[in-house]
Amino acid sequence: MKNLSLNKLPPVLYTRTAVVLHWLIAVLLMSQFAFGWLLDDIPRNTPARGYWINLHKSFGVVIGLLIVLRIVWRLRHAPPPALPMPTWQRRAAGFSHVAMYVCMVLMPLSGYLASNFSKHGIKLFNAIKLAPWGGDDKVLYAVFNQTHKITAVLLAVLIGVHLLAVIKHALIDRDRLLARMWRGAVVPASPLR
Repeated sequence: MKNLSLNKLPPVLYTRTAVVLHWLIAVLLMSQFAFGWLLDDIPRNTPARGYWINLHKSFGVVIGLLIVLRIVWRLRHAPPPALPMPTWQRRAAGFSHVAMYVCMVLMPLSGYLASNFSKHGIKLFNAIKLAPWGGDDKVLYAVFNQTHKITAVLLAVLIGVHLLAVIKHALIDRDRLLARMWRGAVVPASPLR
């Protein structure tokens, strides 16, 4: 039997950075969804709307940068080995994670692009004006803005499916899936059955 050092064994938990980025982005995305949908209640062509729209855009830029950081981190740090589960569940989880990452990139990117094909551009946290580089093009604005809205709905649905899967693993399978992404949780040596 080979003598394996502990640092050569695959990790049981996600790295602290992966966990912090996961939960930070999750909270920010949920807040941004609510924020985005509430914007429709603010009357158009009013100073109040511009203020809140620019906050939404500003947080979108920050979230987009955090998502890029998360993807870079994920590409450079292997996740813990998959828990035993049926092949169809592993494939479904893989597909839904890829779909969530695609939406997490496409949603802020399309919002940023829409802003740059509008005369308004982005006023970062209502303090720093980022002039639009694309010109006032109503057709491109509409395409990117609609992409932004559709992607937000798709991402919200995927997050809902993700949460249902987490609940299933916690309450029905009673495995240690959630503990791997929750610091401070006890990770048992074998699934609880």
